[in-house]
Amino acid sequence: MKQRIYIDTSVVGGYFDEEFNEATIKLFDRLDNNEIVFVISDLLDLELINAPQQVKGLLLKYSADKFQRVELTEDAVNLANQYITHKVVGKTSLEDCRHIALATIHKVDVLASWNFKHIVNLDKIKGYNSVNLRLGYSMIEIRSPKDLVNYGND
Repeated sequence: MKQRIYIDTSVVGGYFDEEFNEATIKLFDRLDNNEIVFVISDLLDLELINAPQQVKGLLLKYSADKFQRVELTEDAVNLANQYITHKVVGKTSLEDCRHIALATIHKVDVLASWNFKHIVNLDKIKGYNSVNLRLGYSMIEIRSPKDLVNYGND
């Protein structure tokens, strides 16, 4: 079975960012090679509305079968709110929490992000997983795209 990787907006933008594009392009190569499926949400779609045209258009280059689409549900909203209630992050990180909640509820293999402040951060990951376990959800694996690509036999 293909690995299911939930991507947030930073991964799409990272494709065109000099600092992040090498690993991001390699991750998209894995998508091209049918090694993985991206799990994307309606939240991602909303966040991309105001993005530069090239960022907005990136996912449109791929056929629908490369993606699993998920929608923000009441359960995901409630779980995201619990992350804030338990002070994993502050209220300004609500959208980040919603991405994590969606990935958790849909039991993805890993959530990929370039957001090191609020998402790909060991202390925050421990906090999200503490809330998940307390509420009966599975732990969520969170990594940067750099950790999810093949570098060959270096």
